[in-house]
Amino acid sequence: MRRVLTLPVTVVATALAALAADEPPPDDSDVSFDVEPPLLIPNRSDEPLPASAAATPAPDVDLARLEKDFQRAKRNAAGVERFCKIGALSKVEAEQRALRAIRLDSDLANARLAQAKAELAAQESQLAAGESTKDELKAAKETLAQLTEAAQIAAAKRERAELDAAEANVRRQQKLLALGSAHKSDVNRAQEKLAELKAPKD
Repeated sequence: MRRVLTLPVTVVATALAALAADEPPPDDSDVSFDVEPPLLIPNRSDEPLPASAAATPAPDVDLARLEKDFQRAKRNAAGVERFCKIGALSKVEAEQRALRAIRLDSDLANARLAQAKAELAAQESQLAAGESTKDELKAAKETLAQLTEAAQIAAAKRERAELDAAEANVRRQQKLLALGSAHKSDVNRAQEKLAELKAPKD
């Protein structure tokens, strides 16, 4: 019994002795550091932009990103019915995936249209300066007409899909309210969203 009691006393005494040995020096006000650490982020306000960043216009980056996002959303929306049937995906999630792909398709069509308008303006200025031909300007106008039609089709498809999703959400919220799993405010919000989509656009 004595051995068991003396062991903790010995451990405590050893710890106190170690703490006493690690006392700071009596006067550390004279301690100075000769080495200053370097700044992690230097002042770059006077530095010129890199050539690659300045040469790449923002619309090209946005167009490439939209294309990538659209392809990913299209892959995610493909085969959602099969996942719903086996219970790996809810119907709401499947609807959201399909709607996201349609929205990105519309955004991509609008971005392509904006790029075509910029290219047409550039062709017109080049033709005025004698650096382009009328055939190139005609081709740019034809491309713009095709992309305008594609953007209009994508916008109509998006509007229809968003309206269908809002109607389905109203029905879903009404069923959940009848089952006691939703609030009246949820139904009201869904109906307000549907009314906004059905309201005539200015």
